[in-house]
Amino acid sequence: MLNIKQKAKVSAAIYGCAGLELTAAEQAFFAAKKPLGFILFKRNIDTPEQVRALINALKAAAGHPDVLILVDQEGGRVQRFKAPHWPSYPPAAAYEAVANSPFEQREYVRLGAQLMAHDLRALGVNVDCAPVLDVPQAGTHDVVGDRAYGLTAETVAVMGRAAAEGLLSGGVLPVIKHAPGHGRAQVDSHHELPVVKARREELDKVDFLPFAVNADVPLAMTAHVVYTALDRRNPATTSKKVIRLIREDIGFDGLLLSDDICMGALKGPVAARARAALRAGCDIVLHCSGDLEEMKAVSVFVPVIRGKVQQRLDRALARLKHKVEPLNVEEARGRLQVLLHRPVTVREEYEDFVDPTAYQEVY
Repeated sequence: MLNIKQKAKVSAAIYGCAGLELTAAEQAFFAAKKPLGFILFKRNIDTPEQVRALINALKAAAGHPDVLILVDQEGGRVQRFKAPHWPSYPPAAAYEAVANSPFEQREYVRLGAQLMAHDLRALGVNVDCAPVLDVPQAGTHDVVGDRAYGLTAETVAVMGRAAAEGLLSGGVLPVIKHAPGHGRAQVDSHHELPVVKARREELDKVDFLPFAVNADVPLAMTAHVVYTALDRRNPATTSKKVIRLIREDIGFDGLLLSDDICMGALKGPVAARARAALRAGCDIVLHCSGDLEEMKAVSVFVPVIRGKVQQRLDRALARLKHKVEPLNVEEARGRLQVLLHRPVTVREEYEDFVDPTAYQEVY
């Protein structure tokens, strides 16, 4: 694992890059700042060979042995690696729609996540920004929708655990998101700031439960959502009160990443957003747009990883398997396809949540 005393000092940031290859300016910046890791988007992805080359270049530029390479690979509307070069995966809600029982649903959720981990690990990706632990509510924005594993906190908690186990078994770290819950949002935080006015008792019972059940997962990502019962002004990402709740009441003591600080829910200069997230208690700042000038501005406020953050990082890295769980990949893909080709009778409740055109990926 990373030893700060012996290795180069690593900064508490995860950045994007602009294209399919690193520019000389990006290489110089990453070499100077040594970020913890990088996140890939569709602008960075063409072929498997190109992705591997880009990841190798990113790792070389960062210049430390434990570079995290992240991607959003949930399935359904949110998967960066797609056909024709990679298999497609269903949205989270599809598993409940076709499974004969919660036990079967859990088995296949884990299997799907394990197969995704197999795909990612082959490229050099070691962190998947999944599973989504948000519990969608009727009448809210479809930004979560069928990305959720069910419509109850209990289902989301159990299936989220299964997905996390599947990713870990395949040698990829999961990131539970969006803590402490994005399911009540009336607007898309990519563009606007959601304000949730539910009572604390209801939030505890529904929204926070999946995160409490999965509090031992090594990484989590915050929500750009205001919860008026906790903090009337600041979204979770920049709220000391909400992050204290994530740490103390929910019980999460893993590595806490901000959601992308470039998103429209946050206001002000991007450097000030980074500073506010770190001051509130986020361990790592996530900046996704690939804008080099913005990254330079953010880097001024990003500290070197040390102390409790280093301990949390070390615990997360210790969860990466050097030998993955044995898996007959072709047989597993066949089993998953048999399940997904069953006749689907989507429950009436899902009609409010599964509009495939409602959420458009950014970057």
